[in-house]
Amino acid sequence: MRTIQLDDDRMTPRELRADVPALGDAAYFNFGAHGPSPEYVVEAAGSFIEEHEYGSATTDPYEHAFETYDRVRERIAEFVGADPEEIALTESTTDGINRVAGAIDWEPGDVVVRTDLEHPAGVLPWQRLEREGVEVRVLETEDGRVDRDEYAEAVADARLVCFSAITWTHGTRLPVADLVEVANDAGAFTLVDAVQSPGQVPMDVHEWGADAVAAAGHKWTLGPWGAGFLYVDRDTAAGLEPHAVGYRGVEDPTGDEIEFKPAAGRFEIGTTTAAAHVGLVEALDAVDAVGLDAIESRIESLTDRLKDGVPEDRLRSPREYESGLVTIDVDDPEATVERLGEQDIVVRSLPHPNGIRASVHAVSTEAEIDRLVEALEPEW
Repeated sequence: MRTIQLDDDRMTPRELRADVPALGDAAYFNFGAHGPSPEYVVEAAGSFIEEHEYGSATTDPYEHAFETYDRVRERIAEFVGADPEEIALTESTTDGINRVAGAIDWEPGDVVVRTDLEHPAGVLPWQRLEREGVEVRVLETEDGRVDRDEYAEAVADARLVCFSAITWTHGTRLPVADLVEVANDAGAFTLVDAVQSPGQVPMDVHEWGADAVAAAGHKWTLGPWGAGFLYVDRDTAAGLEPHAVGYRGVEDPTGDEIEFKPAAGRFEIGTTTAAAHVGLVEALDAVDAVGLDAIESRIESLTDRLKDGVPEDRLRSPREYESGLVTIDVDDPEATVERLGEQDIVVRSLPHPNGIRASVHAVSTEAEIDRLVEALEPEW
């Protein structure tokens, strides 16, 4: 088993790719949905379960789990620019968004603003609130961009604003800190879906200034499924009372009154395995061993190569680099995905804009990009 140490010599993207058994000879371009894990990530998750279960007769399993939770929070906080107390461990981005949505004392007539670029994770929780009289206002965008003036007008009377740091539809990178500032001036709670950011681009949640940021590690960090996390600003958290409550989120589980833990701790609930998050720690160490600057530079080079092979009128993502998500217009997205899959080229279709999306990671190769471009030529 290979264990990544932060003081090791730097690892190259090619070496990281070699550690991922699932990639093999396939030209895999679906990291925006799922990033297959390196072998040592899976082994770390499995080792935690073995230690936790096999040693439970002689070692307090709760003590073992809680020590592990603490270690994981510290590592995630370091990676995203937060304090450990501001990180809650969740299952996914959707889970994190729902925990925030359930912690606000909504009243009929309250306004939620989201963009039309959101993943269902940033759509469905607000649709549910519409049943309780909450107005959901959808900000229309163009080419994956938010018009600042229209945004300011939309959020002027909002209770909460939800938007993505990197759009899953176009791969555009939104000006998070600027959008947060506008919402703050309007007195709105800001919730950012950042799932496309970790492992792909540097992120600092304190610099963003949002009230809450939901993300997960199963995409660009190449972590396991189930390793979600939620950042909540410590001052903001004091005014939130989660709807779901359990012994991990309160000061005294047997007390007469519910006293929530400070900061993000109140958003954790009950008994869950830390296995996926232990794997995520290994994945974050691997990302740091390569270096986010090197990862981003590599992704930029590879996406430029891909975009050079796509006609201008077919490209739905920005021509200039913003992320590894490249959306391409094709006549029949589902048929194209199936046809490419028969050639061991993995992309996905999108419901909007109508097209396919290739998610290019630093572990991708020039040869794979060329295979994709050649395979797409019949579409033009």
